[in-house]
Amino acid sequence: MIERGSGVAVWRQIENSLAEEIASGAIRAGEQLATELQLAQRFRVNRHTIRRAVATLVERGLLRVEQGRGTFVQDNAIDYAISKRTRFSQNMASQNLSSDIDVLASDTVPANAELAELLQVVVGEPLLRIKTLSRVELRVVDWATLFFPAARFPGLPEIYRRERSVTRALAHFGVDDYTRRFTRVSARLPDSETVDYLGLPKNRPVLHVKSLNVDTQGRPVQYGITCFNGDLVQLVMEDL
Repeated sequence: MIERGSGVAVWRQIENSLAEEIASGAIRAGEQLATELQLAQRFRVNRHTIRRAVATLVERGLLRVEQGRGTFVQDNAIDYAISKRTRFSQNMASQNLSSDIDVLASDTVPANAELAELLQVVVGEPLLRIKTLSRVELRVVDWATLFFPAARFPGLPEIYRRERSVTRALAHFGVDDYTRRFTRVSARLPDSETVDYLGLPKNRPVLHVKSLNVDTQGRPVQYGITCFNGDLVQLVMEDL
């Protein structure tokens, strides 16, 4: 019940009430929260008050907003193993989770000094750039920009679109195995592109991961920059 004049802001009382319902299981993990209008009617307040309470619960990580779908109780975070052989589909399958990858766009760009050094190519040499969006249990968990040496992997974007797997796509070029040379993780606020793809508020930090994969001869095959939704994913470092 809302106690007006109690000295505790009404929106804070609503926040605490909903948080208690989540903690008790009255509102289950993954369940969709009632709409703003329904909550406003329930608590007999205006929608702005509800919006503030819900926004605070999102900031606390108890709720998540999925653009076009609504507000949901946050599930337990998905473990994403980072190891010498990091494989997205295998990661999810090991947890009995369904997953899929969409190719958002692909093009060819000249290697700048940083990318040339990482991928061991000449500055200005063409690189294949592929942007992807990954879903687990139909929820967007990350988006990535991947770079590959174009001369070594001609036609890779089309193969990747068909295979929906870096591992299977590289196998078409005789790369039967590859390992992680490095993984660098940081937390940062999302840019506008990340906000759009992950459906996050601008003030919600994401896990920003840079990684380099090499073949069995140590030749770089892929450099990637991935932004993970930190509300949905926790990175687990294994045998690096």
